[in-house]
Amino acid sequence: METPIIYNIFPRLAGNCQEWKDWASKARDMGFNWIYLNPFSKVGLSGSLYAVKDYFSVDDSFRTETVGSSTCFPELQDVLQEIHQMGLNVMFDLVINHTSIDSVLVEKHPEWYKKDEKGKFLHPSAIDPADARKVTTWGDLYEIDNEESPDLEGLYNYWEGLVDTYVNIGAGGFRCDAAYKVPGVLWKRLMERAEKVAGRKIPFFAETLGCTIEEVSALKDAGFSYLYNSGKYWNFDAPWAIEQHRMFGEIAPSVGFPESHDTSRLAKDVNDNLDVIKQRYLFGISWSEAFQITMGFEYGYHVKPDVVKMTRNDQESPRYDLTSFICNANRFKLSIPVLCEEGSFDNVTRFEAPTLVLEKKSNMGNDSIYIIINKDWENSQWTELPMEMELCRLHNADQVVFEASPRWIELSPAEVVFGRKI
Repeated sequence: METPIIYNIFPRLAGNCQEWKDWASKARDMGFNWIYLNPFSKVGLSGSLYAVKDYFSVDDSFRTETVGSSTCFPELQDVLQEIHQMGLNVMFDLVINHTSIDSVLVEKHPEWYKKDEKGKFLHPSAIDPADARKVTTWGDLYEIDNEESPDLEGLYNYWEGLVDTYVNIGAGGFRCDAAYKVPGVLWKRLMERAEKVAGRKIPFFAETLGCTIEEVSALKDAGFSYLYNSGKYWNFDAPWAIEQHRMFGEIAPSVGFPESHDTSRLAKDVNDNLDVIKQRYLFGISWSEAFQITMGFEYGYHVKPDVVKMTRNDQESPRYDLTSFICNANRFKLSIPVLCEEGSFDNVTRFEAPTLVLEKKSNMGNDSIYIIINKDWENSQWTELPMEMELCRLHNADQVVFEASPRWIELSPAEVVFGRKI
């Protein structure tokens, strides 16, 4: 399988499913090879995409007026076929740890839900790993009991039926929402089911945002193809990210991202500083085997995706256009073998310096590559290369090319440079 470079089409922002095709075409032209779709199933009372009422029906907001099917799957399948014909794989969001409080399953199968000692349905919650006093509870959701339901086989059969349906209409992979809240035995069973239906391996991507190290480590035996990592939050000033990268790399390779639908928009966070935005993109494609952005990143969108209220009318006017830069960066990543694997990292220079040199080493016999980063967002910095190198300077270049370099180089503000030994 080609290294996944993923473009997230956020359904509420993109519009009805016919409009997704335009965004998919733009993603292909930028060099992406995967489309990730957030949930599109019929939603419950809160209107959240992640509060699913009926898994086997497409929400009205994503249908077109001419469709008569009660599920809208035939229309969706046609759209996905056109996206596949663009050369793109499609990843669905698999949300199986909870449903909306008014889900059709609440009445049909109450035995599938977690309940307290009084028999009251439980709402899912999460503890902030950084502060155990902070607990978030989602009142619009009921939590599925995928571990101890008295009808565990019936429940698992239902999830297998969902995977069957999704694969048959065009899912080529699955993002597994809150993967740590679902037992590994179920994930493994669904992976085997997907492979059987598709006749090939279907990658499963574990969403682990906000997990503790222990929760991520517990996924080791489930067989995930990828984990989402925390590289977005690294400021290049301490070794924790390298240590975490090494630890999680023993579980599965990772997906990096400069922003996601769960985070604030990078452009807003850095006040549209293009140098920093390019820095985080170039670092991201080198840090992880796979990489993902959210629609609108290329145009500097500021508004965080809203799983409830957002519509296509919230599409923003471009503040800038990074499509050519992104295309070059994606092409560069796919051309360098060590960037298409998880590998491992060592810091060649000390973290306290204004610049940082990282070596990405291959676990598959490929040549190393060096990532030279100016941590200073406002000023140029001079740095000495650790050896004779040829450099590729994508930050402000129109071409992907390596050229011989002197040992001392000047990095522009926030610049990222790639080097390889001569």
